[in-house]
Amino acid sequence: MPSNSAAWLVAEKTKPLEVRPAPYTPPGENEIVIKNAAVAINPFDWALQELSLYPLNYPTILGSDVAGEVVEVGSSVTRFRVGDRVLGHAIGMASHSGTFQLYTVLLDNMSSPVPSTITFEAAAVIPLCLSTAACGMYQKTYLELQYPSLSPKPTGQVLLVWGGASSVGSNGIQLAVASGYEVITTASPRNFDYVKKIGASQVFDYHSKTIVEELVDALKGKTIAGVLDCITINGAVAACAEVLRKSQGNKFISTARKVSEDLPGGVKTKWIWLFEFHNDEISKIIYEDYLPKALAEGKFVPAPDPVVVGKSLHSIQDGLEAQKKGMSAKKVVITL
Repeated sequence: MPSNSAAWLVAEKTKPLEVRPAPYTPPGENEIVIKNAAVAINPFDWALQELSLYPLNYPTILGSDVAGEVVEVGSSVTRFRVGDRVLGHAIGMASHSGTFQLYTVLLDNMSSPVPSTITFEAAAVIPLCLSTAACGMYQKTYLELQYPSLSPKPTGQVLLVWGGASSVGSNGIQLAVASGYEVITTASPRNFDYVKKIGASQVFDYHSKTIVEELVDALKGKTIAGVLDCITINGAVAACAEVLRKSQGNKFISTARKVSEDLPGGVKTKWIWLFEFHNDEISKIIYEDYLPKALAEGKFVPAPDPVVVGKSLHSIQDGLEAQKKGMSAKKVVITL
């Protein structure tokens, strides 16, 4: 049995993470175990460490994003073999499922093959934010958009992605295009070229004092499929709601942070809640039906670009601190 180690959060609000041995957990029936080659850092990770957002059983292992090589497969798994290169979204915060360790257990339906043309560092930026975007875009009680495919049929509708250069936005833009939607997005001017490169047709500066008017004008004569709000800061929800009230189409906002669900003018919002995503049919549609072929054919690219800030479990705390300071069109990654 392999020898495992992890960067443990040993108690509430403690720093730094403590690197020490961890149990190696064999896969369940529908699970795989991978040897982690790269892990990515998300805002959720440092918030769990510093703000105690949810009750945890300490000590625990954090982390959701991982890419690496399969070392063991469960009895019912047919999609993967030992030696396969994969990426995955680790679910839950039990010690065997966090990614801040050398070996992680992943669900079969939350994992995807990674072609040899994509590095593990690049692959690791995808999972959590892909799942977040997919939940807000496709699940029932959210936007319920047309599913992505390699040959999408145009819907004639527009998705507004607020914060397109964010990690969630980068995945949301690509998914929307693959689902047959035109994408209008917002970003800082320095990221205009970036969001257009990954599929946005138009982009506007969300710092503009006239952003609502600019977006309403861009949407004239179009039908909006709703809003994917990826950053939910600086009045984003209020601005999106005003755009929806003045536009034709679905007056619904899928948002990355918890806000009031009922807004004036018939606008509805819903916080993107991921904890049951692995039990939903959308996880299979994304990680089994769409992503493997899209990555292999270059129709979906890892985005944003990884920024490697360390090369061991001891570097994960540095990664948390780097992410906390903020990243624009980049994502913090640690290689192992």
